[in-house]
Amino acid sequence: MTEYITEKTLAEYEAFVQGHPKGNFAQSSYWAKQKPMWQWRAIACRGEDGRIKGTLSILIRKMPGFGRAMMYASRGPVCDIHDYATMDELFGAARELAKEYHAYVFKIDPDVSSKETEFADYMKRYGFQVKDGGAKFEAIQPKYVFRLYLNGRTEDELLASFHQKTRYNIRLAMRKGVQVRVCGKEMIPDFSRLMLETGVRDGFVTRQPEYFSNMLDNLGEHCRLYMAFLGDKPIAGTLAIWYGDKVWYLYGASSNEDRNYMPNYLLQWEMIRWAVEKGCRVYDFRGVPGDVGEDHPLYGLVKFKRGFNGEYTEFVGEMDLVLDKFAYVCIEKATSIFKDLRKAVYMFKNKKK
Repeated sequence: MTEYITEKTLAEYEAFVQGHPKGNFAQSSYWAKQKPMWQWRAIACRGEDGRIKGTLSILIRKMPGFGRAMMYASRGPVCDIHDYATMDELFGAARELAKEYHAYVFKIDPDVSSKETEFADYMKRYGFQVKDGGAKFEAIQPKYVFRLYLNGRTEDELLASFHQKTRYNIRLAMRKGVQVRVCGKEMIPDFSRLMLETGVRDGFVTRQPEYFSNMLDNLGEHCRLYMAFLGDKPIAGTLAIWYGDKVWYLYGASSNEDRNYMPNYLLQWEMIRWAVEKGCRVYDFRGVPGDVGEDHPLYGLVKFKRGFNGEYTEFVGEMDLVLDKFAYVCIEKATSIFKDLRKAVYMFKNKKK
């Protein structure tokens, strides 16, 4: 039996998502607040005992100029991925929402390993098609990540498990006087400035300062802004999210001139310490461009995250349930052109500064 989540059942919904191994911040009502341009609907499936056994959080957005909507369930569903009867019910309710909102597509990128071939086969039988790519971060969520499974280890045990060079760089940052602090919204302008510097350096479009400020408000205790200082000077920063049994490294920024102080290593260590403090099972380093070789331009990113001895994880990837093929082709193409144009204008504008 499925139902839509209301204010009356919201607390029960959040408790289920946070307590489930497949729980993810992107499936929370807190994250929905971060997306005010989207409408949030959440579905719950109950067992015979009346308790929730599966959920699906969906963001819905009308596409300007097309009169059709996109539905997106980031890192859903939250349930036993081998309980196909529950997934049938959740996806069936999603199809009803698609009719209500005149959706042309239902997008999903589950927190499921690519090794789960039975799950992938089920999704294909249901009608989802797997989108190609992911190695160039073209998907909405990263297809490839590093995850550190904490397994109840202490800080000393975790530090000892890191590669020798990583331990050295963490201690080097400390010796050089780098200090990491958990900060409030007063440091958002500095963090945003460093994000812009990082985006121009590494070739990606960054968010506006208001987005980061709103994140601290909307997620409350679930979000932290970490800033690394050299004296009174902010030289790097990260935004992390804690939800359920996981902490995610969501955004990272650093100055061009102070990277030799190794602040990024110390920032990662402090976020891992937060995960230990919260009794988490997983610390998620988030995206990498696949398991690439040394000749790849982003190999340094892979090497940096690999140094913390996390586990390379490939997800099944982004999947689309196409509900209107003509609208899907038109909107996907228009969206791709818009993103490329926006990036080109962004880089031209900000590289001149």
